[in-house]
Amino acid sequence: MHAPHLTTTPVTAELLRGALDLEDTGRGVLPHRLPARARAQNTDPQLAMAEAQPSGVRLCLRTGATVIELDTVPTKRIYPGLPPRPDGVYELLVDGRPTARATVAGGDTLTIDAATGGFEHRPGPVGTARFTGLPDRVKDVEIWLPHDETTELVALRADAPVEPTPDRGCRVWLHHGSSISHGSDTDGPTGTWPAVAAARASAELVNLGLGGSALLDPFTARAMRDTEADLISVKVGINLVNTDLMRMRALTPAVHGFLDTLREGHPTTPLLVVSPILCPIHEDTPGPCAFDTDALRAGEKRFRATGDPEERSAGKLTLTAIREELARIVRQRSAEDPNLGYLDGRELYGEADFAELPLPDELHPDTAAHRRIGERFAELAFGGRGLFSTGSA
Repeated sequence: MHAPHLTTTPVTAELLRGALDLEDTGRGVLPHRLPARARAQNTDPQLAMAEAQPSGVRLCLRTGATVIELDTVPTKRIYPGLPPRPDGVYELLVDGRPTARATVAGGDTLTIDAATGGFEHRPGPVGTARFTGLPDRVKDVEIWLPHDETTELVALRADAPVEPTPDRGCRVWLHHGSSISHGSDTDGPTGTWPAVAAARASAELVNLGLGGSALLDPFTARAMRDTEADLISVKVGINLVNTDLMRMRALTPAVHGFLDTLREGHPTTPLLVVSPILCPIHEDTPGPCAFDTDALRAGEKRFRATGDPEERSAGKLTLTAIREELARIVRQRSAEDPNLGYLDGRELYGEADFAELPLPDELHPDTAAHRRIGERFAELAFGGRGLFSTGSA
């Protein structure tokens, strides 16, 4: 039996959803979740790494192909002293149904010193994600890229013509959050809690969950201001604590400024402010957050809070303090902004959930907890009288 003839289709912005920019790298194209102007104003390598990891980014194709190949250059992260990270997962959906998964070996490597934060990047070879045995009919195919693995797209091949999936008319949901929104510690890109919620609510997701980097950066607010969206949510708090970035004096005007910027581009769009989910190590203990060195010596990844609770009176931030202030700010602003709402993150994941589905590294939910958070967000935000409900107006 002869192998099918595969035709190459250029990877263009028309085939991609969930990315705000597409960079020509010379050997392929790299999806970005922040535009070039925002990236130019950033000096933090953690954010640079996070925004180039394509959480929520997917190829959306209409095709009769039974075989699809995607050549990529993934970037594998290596943390010396810790077990190897699993390869990033590519998930293929046919007409919205999960159908196949693949990984790509090889690629570039990024060695990260957990103690110093130092980076060393080494280039590597192109690899291929191959999907076969797809239904022999015209269908809508989505290939979700690995949510936590930078993925340079080199070539797309198929045994039938490929064109962009037509617009389904779904509402576009633009979400910003931390590594939890990014999808840390879930096992695949459709398993991040925003992807779970978007699927249940039939929303078109643009996920600006940026690991370690939900820090009220003005350039992120401007990127969101300039992005078309029907619904917007901002989930902030945990990164402000675990980076020990600011005190209460700075938090309040920073939140107002972030929301003011969003409203410049989206004056009446439903806008939901979401506070942190339960994280016991930081509920009443300030940051910074650090790796647990005893766990590292045992080859495990775990985090601990290093701040002093006595410093709360000096304005050091805890999750408890941030939730109270976010709720107060939304109450104040909603008097003149009826399309602004607040959701306490503990309604998504609280004490009972922690008892049943604890945070494995003390900071990030696992796959089962991501699913629960996504299902609850869909119910609380998109369902009933939620701010994103079609009947809430």
